[in-house]
Amino acid sequence: MKISLIVNGTAHTIEIEPRTLLVDVLREQLRLTGTHVGCDTSQCGTCTVHIAGKPVKACAMLAAQADGQAVTTIEGVAKGDVLHPMQAAFREHHALQCGFCTPGMIMTALAMVESHKGEPLTEGVVRKELEGNFCRCTGYQPIVTAILAGAKAMA
Repeated sequence: MKISLIVNGTAHTIEIEPRTLLVDVLREQLRLTGTHVGCDTSQCGTCTVHIAGKPVKACAMLAAQADGQAVTTIEGVAKGDVLHPMQAAFREHHALQCGFCTPGMIMTALAMVESHKGEPLTEGVVRKELEGNFCRCTGYQPIVTAILAGAKAMA
């Protein structure tokens, strides 16, 4: 079957099998490897992308379900060589070690900031909303600090 997606602002028509996962289309067909596969059960959050501005775990979504949708991956967040303020905050606050969870954390953080427009994020809110994203390296405090700083820079 053929599907059409707009990924990071670029239109694509892709031939897929009906059972193909969105994460596989992004990684294998479009070569956007910033979207990671960590658990294959939608529990770790490393595959988080935005569809129509909402965070979605791409390992739990069939590519056919995204037909006609706008998809944003971590590769679509920066403006050329200029990091998005959230990406810059992650770098500045050392919110990564191995970096495996980082794309999903950033995509979740961006959605978090968007969903809380007009109200300040608190450490408690950030920790609660990160529940579906796992990091095995940092202990989360640098990630929480980075998200709060990134949110402030985005305001």
